[in-house]
Amino acid sequence: MRVAAVRRTVLAVSAACVAFTVTACGGGDKETGGKEAKTGEKSAKPAAKALSAKELEKLVIAQGDVKGREVKKPGKDDAFQAGDVKVEKAACKPVAQVLSALPAGKPAATAQRLVVHKSEKAGKGIPPVDELADMTEQEVEDATIDSLDITKTQTSLWSYDADGAHQTLATLRKAARKCAGGFMMTADGEKQQVTKISQEKMSVGEESVAWTVGTKQDGTAADTKVVVFRKGTTLAGFSSFNIASVTRGEDYEQPTAVIDAQAAKLGKS
Repeated sequence: MRVAAVRRTVLAVSAACVAFTVTACGGGDKETGGKEAKTGEKSAKPAAKALSAKELEKLVIAQGDVKGREVKKPGKDDAFQAGDVKVEKAACKPVAQVLSALPAGKPAATAQRLVVHKSEKAGKGIPPVDELADMTEQEVEDATIDSLDITKTQTSLWSYDADGAHQTLATLRKAARKCAGGFMMTADGEKQQVTKISQEKMSVGEESVAWTVGTKQDGTAADTKVVVFRKGTTLAGFSSFNIASVTRGEDYEQPTAVIDAQAAKLGKS
């Protein structure tokens, strides 16, 4: 699901809960306030040869690589296309790109997968109507949101020529510092405000960046977890969100199992 679609989903959840009360739910660095990961920041330049699209397809995370996760190619409604994302501040474009699971810079080849993790409660779905009828309004709302306790992670591999991966990551790091206070962007024609870029600790690959990116659209706030790390000439990017956490205004963890699994596959390349 696209980042911009979070707002619509949250609003739909609220509407569903309100409708139940009437119809018994019928149908149912310092600038950024944190420490950035600097693992390998001073490491030697990577090898000059970019991996091909065919090679990336063999290395990108696949079904069975992470227990309890569904891995598939993103559909038309799951991913943005080049040109879908625009920013008012050019310096912030790299952040907007990776936030939207689009590559920063100009990679020679790309590969992408959508990884879906459902909690136990989400796997059960919304309770049957007869059970909902015996619940309070708050219990119905909680059950509805629990059914959306799903973390979706766009996992991307981007391969660059020469030291392009190293330079692109440096550009991302610089952009996050400059734009930590927020900026305006348009995603697929819908305006939204990036309210903050908070850095997180993440030690993976030869060097990495990790952020929680806050956004707001039509009054609805959402946090997206973003990680980008480098292995040789390849960058691995992760953009993830959890609808239930966003709806409740709660924090959630980086998808470390997915990140570690992808790092392990790249480590064999």
